Amino acid sequence: VQLQASGGGLVQAGASLRLSCQASGRTFSSFHMGWFRQAPGKEREFVAAISTRSFTSYYADAVKGRFTISRDNAKNAGYLQMNSLKPEDTAVYYCALTLQPLVAVRHGGMDYWGKGTQVTVSS
Repeated sequence: VQLQASGGGLVQAGASLRLSCQASGRTFSSFHMGWFRQAPGKEREFVAAISTRSFTSYYADAVKGRFTISRDNAKNAGYLQMNSLKPEDTAVYYCALTLQPLVAVRHGGMDYWGKGTQVTVSS
């Protein structure tokens, strides 16, 4: 499976961005999907996860209420809507897929990773 994240950019605090993750290869709908981010000098961290058919999703506390994860299996695509962005959201954002249980996504044990997209939030 190949994944490509896009939609990042430079925005001011309070703005919104929508990241996209386009998948190709194996059946996208078979995988749970997650978004992760890595800020300069920090370890990669979990952001959000969504189940194969979008029945279940969950978020890191830092983004809960501001970010929304979604997917469109017909388009082999996933999304991360980010609202009320803060400078601390600045990071490279990655999408990833896994066949492991959904609860495992937060621990980062993903099967496929995409190249990231840079999000920079200025104060």
